[in-house]
Amino acid sequence: MAGMKDAHIVEIPVDEEHQHKLSSAMTIISANQHHPLMEISESPGHLLLLKLWRREEDLFARRIAGKESRMDSIRREIFQLCCFFLIFHGFFTTILFTSSVNKSEDHVCHKWWIPSVLSLSTSFVFVFLVQVNLWRYWKVWNQLQRAKSENRALTRSIQELRMKGASFDLSKGPQIGKRMKSSSVEIKWKPLTWCSQYLITICLVCFSGLMFPVSKFMLCGF
Repeated sequence: MAGMKDAHIVEIPVDEEHQHKLSSAMTIISANQHHPLMEISESPGHLLLLKLWRREEDLFARRIAGKESRMDSIRREIFQLCCFFLIFHGFFTTILFTSSVNKSEDHVCHKWWIPSVLSLSTSFVFVFLVQVNLWRYWKVWNQLQRAKSENRALTRSIQELRMKGASFDLSKGPQIGKRMKSSSVEIKWKPLTWCSQYLITICLVCFSGLMFPVSKFMLCGF
């Protein structure tokens, strides 16, 4: 009898531990059933919206990467044009200097305007190409900022959907239009911003204007 009582006493802690584990498992199962992601998986509308938004988020990521790559390519083109611009004027100045040193007739001075016009025309071609590339660059930059803003709004909506679960309003979508509109107007009407964006063009124009009288100075003397 004593042995049976001891055996019975030993089995009681085992039953309590088993009940405790079972209670913990039931609690976890109950919590998972009320988890927002579980609610979304049980709601066809919310699950479809989550899939669509995640797919759209991936498209935004690819679009942003493509625009950043395009901006890098445009920057390289602008840099190459500026290098060609400086190389051209370097060779042009060298030729003028050589002509001024080796000139044997005075009538060469009367034709100083020919190399000046050539220099100015070539400079304006480079300036035009640089300006076109700058315009493309800032256009892509604005598109990139718009895409990033839309992507951030979409990410916030996805996080809100995951947190709220089935209680999320399906008619609610990312709200970014008003903020983007005000920011674009602010950038558009700032002359200082325009000058900073097209500073390279301004510098090239000023340099071209300074190079115009160089032909006369080098061929005719000061």
